[in-house]
Amino acid sequence: MPPAPPVPAAGPLGRRLRRWADFARLLRHVRPGLLATALLLHTAVGLLPIVFIAWTSRLIARVPAALDGGGWAVLGLAPLLAVAAFVVQQLLTPFQSALGELIVRQVDGVCIARLMDCALTGLPIADLERQDVLDVLSDARGGFERATPTPGDAAAGAVALTARYAQLLGASVMVGLVLGPAAGALVAGTALVIRFGQRGSLDRFGALRTSLAGRRRRLAYLRRTAGGLGMAKEIRMLGLLPWLRERHSAEARGYLDPLWAGRRRLLFGPFVGLAAVGLLGGGTTLLLIGRGGTDGTLSLLQVSVALQAVLIPLRFGVYFPESDVQTRDGLAAFEAIGRLEERAAAHRAAGEAATTATAVPDGAIRFENVSFRYPEGGRTILDGLDLELAPGRSTAVVGLNGAGKTTLVKLLARLHEPTSGRVTVGGTDLATLPAAAWHRRIAVIFQDFTRYQLTAAENIGIGRPELLADPEALLAAAGRAGAREIVEGLPRGLETVLSAQYEDGTDLSGGQWQRIALARALLSVGAGASLLILDEPTAQLDVRAEAAFFDRFLDTTRGVTSVIIAHRFSSVRRADRIVVLADGRVAESGTHDELMALDGRYAELFRIQAERFTEQEDLTMTAGGPR
Repeated sequence: MPPAPPVPAAGPLGRRLRRWADFARLLRHVRPGLLATALLLHTAVGLLPIVFIAWTSRLIARVPAALDGGGWAVLGLAPLLAVAAFVVQQLLTPFQSALGELIVRQVDGVCIARLMDCALTGLPIADLERQDVLDVLSDARGGFERATPTPGDAAAGAVALTARYAQLLGASVMVGLVLGPAAGALVAGTALVIRFGQRGSLDRFGALRTSLAGRRRRLAYLRRTAGGLGMAKEIRMLGLLPWLRERHSAEARGYLDPLWAGRRRLLFGPFVGLAAVGLLGGGTTLLLIGRGGTDGTLSLLQVSVALQAVLIPLRFGVYFPESDVQTRDGLAAFEAIGRLEERAAAHRAAGEAATTATAVPDGAIRFENVSFRYPEGGRTILDGLDLELAPGRSTAVVGLNGAGKTTLVKLLARLHEPTSGRVTVGGTDLATLPAAAWHRRIAVIFQDFTRYQLTAAENIGIGRPELLADPEALLAAAGRAGAREIVEGLPRGLETVLSAQYEDGTDLSGGQWQRIALARALLSVGAGASLLILDEPTAQLDVRAEAAFFDRFLDTTRGVTSVIIAHRFSSVRRADRIVVLADGRVAESGTHDELMALDGRYAELFRIQAERFTEQEDLTMTAGGPR
């Protein structure tokens, strides 16, 4: 569904129109039969109290005649019908919640899909690193983490208002029939003024809450940290619990203090004014009833009807637990999704405008005078970089921390776009190619590759989801990555969940996870990917394990265009070509032997790392050998 078009909201009326337009867009995702049933049910539940008032008033009016000797037969069916209205209302009320839950699920199913599309594919990675976008994303997904109401809750809350307004209409009509149209309009108008005034205050409070999204996100992070398992070991070993409690209290006060102060400021004054409106409108109506009752112009039936009916509008301005918070915060989440979709649509439109090629060509990949800096005043990472990646050859990119190695990978994968210059494949600018088509040509193992708490088959198969149901292809990829023995040694083979947090699941060592990740990438290569990228996936391994990993990788991927990012120079000396990055440019390039003969930066850093490794080996042997 396209993002909601902007609605002018210069004042309360504009904001109210936008809100009801949002409700209409949400309710489009509810099956018509379910929506009609819910509306009819809520209308019935709203009107049954009016029926109860009518028959209890008739009952009260006939009691004097019964007491004067007419007998209880004078009451007729009034008691039975009053009780029936009450019982039916009580029987129907639970179905309101049941139908509301169905509405919530249908609407949230659509909204979750939209949010996933935005966060995972629609928004560029650069946007997902922006503070303001992260705040909006946090509000959008807060409901789906059950921290706040969801858009589905907002839709169900809007439908629930049907009962309230049906009851108000019925009560106003009854007051009008007894006291005249002016009195009916008076109580209805009083109720609506109070209701709209209160909703306006709640909306302003909701805007204040939205403005505190950054503080709320920090508080949520601390709560997840305190309640999660990821940091439990460090918190225990470092004795961080007292500090964590103090930090949580400070962040909570930093968020809640301005929220509470704003709530008092925004709600207290309007509450006093609206209470005065209610007192004036309700008091006037009660005076009319009292005067009519004392001068005999109103019968006992009319007085009973009017007294009971007038209480409904007077209570109409109070807080509605079934809808007020749900519609306010649920719509805030929906609006946040809309803002994300607007950014994604603008990015998509710019990409489509730039896309001129329809197919990804073959050939060399070149960085042509490429510069890049992160937004919002970030330093220049790449500065006039020129680099060619030869087809079918392995290229290792090395350099000190901050040299731009990972940034190069992000540009190559089109997770970011160059600030200036261009990246080409077969002479065609990557920016003119469909991003999805280019991504299908790449297999990447990032430094912080994901360890999915899924089965071994799924951890490998998501490299090419269409092969998830092909165990032979999965095992073949595992074999190429040296992971077949690992998989076959699992309790349930490919169907073993790779997490000890699940029954019959098991965790893997760092080196085993590396091979599973490599199998995932090689499955993609086997299915057609022509470029394989490793972005320091072995950073946590020791020198020997890393060297063994890269040796296996280079042997397995011989003839595949590959890019290896490494921080240990000795691990990649068998690569076809080694590129040294420094100051955002290519400082040196060649084979290991050529660079050592050059005796430049590469040779110096290689010898330094080799000396450190030798010293570590000597210390290990002195301490009694490897253990």
